[in-house]
Amino acid sequence: MILSFENKVALVTGAASGLGLATSKAFAESGASVVLADWNEEAAQSAAKELAAQGHKTLAIRCDVSDDAQVEAMVKQTVATFGKLDAAYNNAGVQNVLAETADTTREDYDRVMGINLRGVWSCMKFELQQMRKQGSGAIVNCSSLGGLLGGAERGVYHAAKHGVIGFTKSAALEYAARGIRVNAVCPGMIQTPMFDKMIAEGQGDELDRMLKAFVPMGRMGRPEEIADAVVWLCSSAASYVTGQSISVDGGYVMR
Repeated sequence: MILSFENKVALVTGAASGLGLATSKAFAESGASVVLADWNEEAAQSAAKELAAQGHKTLAIRCDVSDDAQVEAMVKQTVATFGKLDAAYNNAGVQNVLAETADTTREDYDRVMGINLRGVWSCMKFELQQMRKQGSGAIVNCSSLGGLLGGAERGVYHAAKHGVIGFTKSAALEYAARGIRVNAVCPGMIQTPMFDKMIAEGQGDELDRMLKAFVPMGRMGRPEEIADAVVWLCSSAASYVTGQSISVDGGYVMR
């Protein structure tokens, strides 16, 4: 199956690395004009220039998704540059500082919720305003296995990712009859810079045990495997799919 995004415009947050970068590349290779948004403007510019050098239409935007004004400006700049917004992958996210619930700090709670949950809400808010005008569009929010399961010392992260699924289902209901679809992906253990950071912080042994015990496929996932799911969900091939939270996890949640 060839998924074509010719004459389509896709927006990706957290686009400078990991899942966001892989998805930006996948959209571009499918023919879309791609907006790469990230708080790290230099990295976003570099990724956009690399894709442009390959003949793709790109735009890099600095955006901290926890800042509503920056999110609104991001969507407005996308439309001002390319004329519309057909697909969006709300991917930007961070991990929490590992701590039992009783020891969690308000500072870390606000940081994680501001990016992982309020940031997704803000992105959807302004993306949907544009898509509502058009009468068309597809959004994919990045949840996680943490949106489906609990995790010791990861409560803030898991709470935010559960919230993403709630927002996804609710928005899908609101816009299902108006030509707009909203879905979520729930990545499992994927080899990304975020995962590498977790290992560098001393979580390697725990993550290795989880991989061996809970992933039937017995391997890490690749960012491209998430990107493929996102692009499919945004494509006409998934035209009857909305409100879903699709696990891409090597079988983790089957147990």
